Amino acid sequence: MVSATRRHSPIFADRQRDSPAEQSVAIGTSVSQFLRQYWRRILGISACVLVPCFWHANIEAGDLSSHTYNAWLAQLIESGHAPGLWLARQSTNVLFDLVLSRLGNLLGLRIAEKIVVAVAVLLFFWGAFALVSAFARRLPWFVLFCLAMFAYGWTFESGLMNYYLSLGLSFWALAILLCGRGWQRVFAAALVPLIWLAHPAGVAFVITAGAYIAVAEMLPPSRQLMLVASAGLLLLFGRLYLASQYPVTEVGLPFYFYNGLDQLLLYGPQYLLLAILLLAVAVGCLASCATRRSNARELLAASRLPLQLYVITILAARLVPNDIYLPQYNLPLGAISARLTSVSAVLMCCVLGTTKPRKWVLAGFAAAAAVFFLFLFRDTGTLNRMEIQAQRYERTLPPGQRVITAMWRFPGSRIVDYHFADRSCIGHCFSYGNYEPPTKAFRVRAYPGNPIVAADSKTSIAIGFGEYRVRPQDLPMFQIYPCGSHLAELCMRELDSGETNGNDGLHPAVQ
Repeated sequence: MVSATRRHSPIFADRQRDSPAEQSVAIGTSVSQFLRQYWRRILGISACVLVPCFWHANIEAGDLSSHTYNAWLAQLIESGHAPGLWLARQSTNVLFDLVLSRLGNLLGLRIAEKIVVAVAVLLFFWGAFALVSAFARRLPWFVLFCLAMFAYGWTFESGLMNYYLSLGLSFWALAILLCGRGWQRVFAAALVPLIWLAHPAGVAFVITAGAYIAVAEMLPPSRQLMLVASAGLLLLFGRLYLASQYPVTEVGLPFYFYNGLDQLLLYGPQYLLLAILLLAVAVGCLASCATRRSNARELLAASRLPLQLYVITILAARLVPNDIYLPQYNLPLGAISARLTSVSAVLMCCVLGTTKPRKWVLAGFAAAAAVFFLFLFRDTGTLNRMEIQAQRYERTLPPGQRVITAMWRFPGSRIVDYHFADRSCIGHCFSYGNYEPPTKAFRVRAYPGNPIVAADSKTSIAIGFGEYRVRPQDLPMFQIYPCGSHLAELCMRELDSGETNGNDGLHPAVQ
């Protein structure tokens, strides 16, 4: 898979400038040795990275609350208390849900959610760092600030937890392929079924990136540009094939939008300034290294492979259709472009990891991370207060009532959360607009006419967009919606037959 030079190079050995302790970490070194050498640093960094999982009562991350709610429904199904619902056997897009359900049976879903999400964050964060280090062949600690931000980027905040988990595992597998030997690569192969259980995208990344690296390292640098062009053509042909076989939709955003920094564009326009700041520091870091004669050639050689993969991933995010409607599902495979930029973001860190930055670069990344997490704390705090309001209203209802929501994204936000009635309903009520069962993409499924959840995706989508006309058989049904002077202020009322659920309350257009 890799060249003889790389195969016998130290896994994290710096090129003539890391400390002797760091130079001693070799490809053949076991994970246990690495942990023994850096365990204090790893524990401290991990504790800092996990703070956003615990700084509010609930982890606000889009679809996460739906995952937790459906884990509760799975418990009801297994105990025979969810008429009209059933559990499907499936081999992918299920790892996060299975672990959450099993741990929830032992510790309760609230505690289990915190633990499983924290593990997923650490797998993503340290897996990305392992990949950066594998390309750099040293420990570029300075990129940790960027990786921490991307670990809580758009993919995480949207709550795409199975996809997120598959990426974290795939980063580990590719890092092992880059640096491992013999039985260590067998371990990387053993991760593939686990990655598939989480999401097929992670397997696709490991196979395609691994194959590209294998071919690229057999070619001289002068021919590797042709390989990049060939990959771009394959992506173009793939796009044309998908468009000819399935209905697809496009986003049509500018090419530069897919560079990975869009992962930081979350709950408002203030994140754009932060992304521009981070881009400026990253470009300055590369420029300052490239202009030093002693480093320019070394930087080009070290960054060649991650830079090529970075460019190809940007091409993939731009060329692959954003939504693909497959016949076996009732909703499309959606937001593909935005999902792929999580990979772009990590590969950008892989390029940065090959540099020898000045101190101002570290200060710039640290400042960007501080501002990012300050924004994130404030915005997720608002969402957390909204969920607490929803739970307070729901607890005034008799047990077993149907609840729906009509929510709108905040101005400038890329995150839409339709699931305030989900997690807050656990143990007390039913979120009738729960989107997972009718999609046929998750293990909880619904029969038509069940009293717990809408059995078709058109209904769940209409509920989320405030366009659902209530039927007599839906009653009694209660709606939680924005009211008052701000979208974060919620009210609840009982709906009548024939009315549309989004007519009441505050809308962004009239805010």
